[in-house]
Amino acid sequence: MSHLIKFIDLFAGTGGIRLAMEQACLESGIKTECVFSSEIDKNACASYELNFGVNPYSDIREVNELPDFNFLLAGFPCQSFSYAGKRKGFGDTRGTLFFDVERILNQKKPDYFLLENVRGLITHDKGRTYQTIKEKLEAIGYSVDYLLLNSSNYDVPQNRVRIYILGVMNKELNLTLNSDLGAADTHKFKLNTENLQTSLFEEEERKPKVVKDILEENPNSKYTCSPDFTSKLKKVVRSDFTQLNGYRLIDYRGGKSLHSWELGVKGICTPNEINFMNLLISNRRKKIFGTHQDGKRLTREQIETFYHVKDFNSVTSSLINKGYLSCYDGQYNPVCGNMSFEVFKFLDPDGISITLTASDSNRLGIVQNNIARRITPRECARLQGYPDTYKLLDNDSAVYKQMGNGVSVPVVKSVLLDFIEHNVKKQLTNSSSGQFKAALVLPSQKRATLNCRENGDRLLFIVD
Repeated sequence: MSHLIKFIDLFAGTGGIRLAMEQACLESGIKTECVFSSEIDKNACASYELNFGVNPYSDIREVNELPDFNFLLAGFPCQSFSYAGKRKGFGDTRGTLFFDVERILNQKKPDYFLLENVRGLITHDKGRTYQTIKEKLEAIGYSVDYLLLNSSNYDVPQNRVRIYILGVMNKELNLTLNSDLGAADTHKFKLNTENLQTSLFEEEERKPKVVKDILEENPNSKYTCSPDFTSKLKKVVRSDFTQLNGYRLIDYRGGKSLHSWELGVKGICTPNEINFMNLLISNRRKKIFGTHQDGKRLTREQIETFYHVKDFNSVTSSLINKGYLSCYDGQYNPVCGNMSFEVFKFLDPDGISITLTASDSNRLGIVQNNIARRITPRECARLQGYPDTYKLLDNDSAVYKQMGNGVSVPVVKSVLLDFIEHNVKKQLTNSSSGQFKAALVLPSQKRATLNCRENGDRLLFIVD
């Protein structure tokens, strides 16, 4: 016997949450029917139509009539709460789109909902934003809880923490999954993996996916780094490009980073000039130089506490002329603009990816067969757990953006599987347990036997 869940898919994007819903329900023996979907981005709508056969283009703010449904899915816009955005929350227009979710839930009162957003939602405005959302949902009649989960714990090789808010109407909500922020970066991920105390057989079975597992075997050569950029990289790594694994290309940070002066972007630098810039970058934020400066500018006297070569004048003059260094009022500061390199981060093939974003997914790199290249749109989709059967648009920039904005499908599927098992199935079983007998009092006061059987999402009552 199979039950039926009718659901709507709001802020649908390319359909990642819908895909997870259909996968989870199929595995749980429950039929699904998406009765309405809504998305405002036309490229995302094209992807959705390519894969689900329906174009969801609509502005949910203008939608007032909806068919009946019993499950609402919504990955409502996250920019308002994201650490990467301005975090205006409900003071920002995009933030108020939650109230359209609230309006629909209040109007239709479906049995269940799943909302997905960035982790910043839980701490935004010192927790008051989430509390406002929770109170408004509870006022409608829902029992509400949330999970914070990292995609890297669900066989998705990406450090991506998201919040999943779930609700059940007029029932106690039961979840067995626990929030888990996972490893904060690929280094900690690799340490955690190495520390798994399992047998060799179990380790092989449980070994989590890493970046090299999602790489295409024969990627199109158009994703290979340009000859000019490759030649700049060779200045640092010579012939061994695997040295780039895990490196970020950024001017205002030390650590495992490559900088424009090392690559000779504005002009070739001498070893002493490179050393000067690297020391300046790594020392300028030290508290000894004053917290008020925030690492912006240092005097010659301050710099000479860590740069001990007796060529200060010649080195600084050359760096200023090349555009790597500025001097104002006797204080020196690196010139750190947007470098706009073809790649801003080379992923470690034995680790996990940094969080995909809509703006930078097209500039993530990988070294494969000692060739430096950008990751492909298909690899981006795999980093979000989309199956290869999912069709991608023939528009690379659109797909990079979509995957940066999207959800990690296996994580949503796991959340829904747990939710369905401990909430939906129980309610469906209680409301329609197949064939059963009941007594019906007819106007004539005569009793008749009543058989009840399921037909889709309806119960048919037949008098014998």
